[in-house]
This record gives sequence, structure tokens and C-alpha cells, in this order.
Amino acid sequence: MNVRVPLLLLSGVCAASIAYAQETLPTPSQAGVTATTGAAASAVTATPAVEAATAPDAAAPAAAPAPAPKAPPIVRSSSAVDMSKEYLIGPEDVLDITVWKNCPDLCRTVPVRPDGKLSLPLVNDVQAAGLTPMDLRQHLTDQLAEYLPSPEVSVIVREVHNFKVAVVGSVKMPGDYEIKSQATVLELLARAQGLTEFANRDKIVVLRQNGSKTERIKFNYRKVAEGSDEDNIYVRAGDIIVIP
Repeated sequence: MNVRVPLLLLSGVCAASIAYAQETLPTPSQAGVTATTGAAASAVTATPAVEAATAPDAAAPAAAPAPAPKAPPIVRSSSAVDMSKEYLIGPEDVLDITVWKNCPDLCRTVPVRPDGKLSLPLVNDVQAAGLTPMDLRQHLTDQLAEYLPSPEVSVIVREVHNFKVAVVGSVKMPGDYEIKSQATVLELLARAQGLTEFANRDKIVVLRQNGSKTERIKFNYRKVAEGSDEDNIYVRAGDIIVIP
């Protein structure tokens, strides 16, 4: 009887120890749930970081397109323009070109060459014939803008030499005549010292180049001599007055 009592007490102590150990250790299912929950939380936390890393690329502005080259000015023929209303620069004209705050380096008095161009520093050869002074000013401004910030250009016609009219045939002094201002056919005949005694006054014509075609304009000398101003036409640069 005395031996059984200690054995029973020892068995009770062991059973109590085992029960305590089972209560303190986590079950396998609880450990799995805890690990799964932690991984999901890490994935959720990492997602904003990826979005934050890709957001600057998506929001980057597109590169600005290169500026389109400016179209060159339209060159016109002086024979197709009424020079009393609009003056076109031509070969042999002399121009004063000034670029503000860039004198004397870019300020020049230059002649227009027979090919219709002029030469300036930086821009080299520039088309001038067939343009108005304002057209040439804008063209030079566009060209110099590649080298200077906001260039201010002025163009002044110093000498006019391209406005010429030829008088040929039965006149006392045939030849080419420079015109400095608006003039009529009768004025050109007067500058040529008048008609000869054998001139045919009824068949005087003015030849005028119109593009690729030549226009023949009849000049009624008798009506003009009698005072008809409507028949006294104005000449244009390049006209040829023919007196048979």
C-alpha cells in the first residue's frame, strides 16, 4: 500500500507536465495560417512600391516636336508688278542692310548681283531680287535667328538700277533707260529724243513679259498726242517699246 502511493503521485506529475506542454506549443494549422497571412501582407506592401517605381515613366512628358522649317519667300517678276504701288528689288540695286546692335560686323551696303542674290556674313548668299524690302527683311530675320537672339533687321534701298525700259526702232536715241519713278510710254519716247520722220506712229507696240509669254500692247500715238490719257499706258520694268 505504501509503495503504490508514490507511484500514483509520480504518474500525476508527469501527466500534468505533458498537458502544460501541449497547451503552450502552437498547433500546425495555426502556424500555417500565421505564415500565409504574413506573406500576403508583404505582397500587399510591395505592390505600391512597384506602382511608385513605374509611375514616373508613365507620367514622363513626350518629347517636343522639332520646329518646322520656314518656307522661303515667294520670288516674283518685276514685269508682273505695278512698281508705282509695290517696289521689287532687282539686279544692280544697292541696299543698306543693318542688324541692330551688331554693327559693323553685320551692317553692310551691298549690291544685288546679276543672279539676284546678295552676300552677308553668317547667312552667305541670300535671294533678294523679286522680293519687296519688307520680304527681304523678314527673310534675313529668319536666317539670322539661327545665330542671334531676336535679331532686328532693316533693309533700305539706297540706289535703284533694275527698273529699265528699252526703246528701239525709229527714234533718235534708242537704248535702255533707267526709270526712277512712274513713267508713261510717251515720256520714254521723249527721253529717246522723239520719233524720226520715217516712224510709223500707228504701229507702236509695247512688249511685256508675262511669265513664259510675251504680251503685245498697242500704243495709239495719235490719240495720246491729241490728249487721250487713257491710251498713255504706264511702263513696267523690262518693257520694250518698239517703233517700226
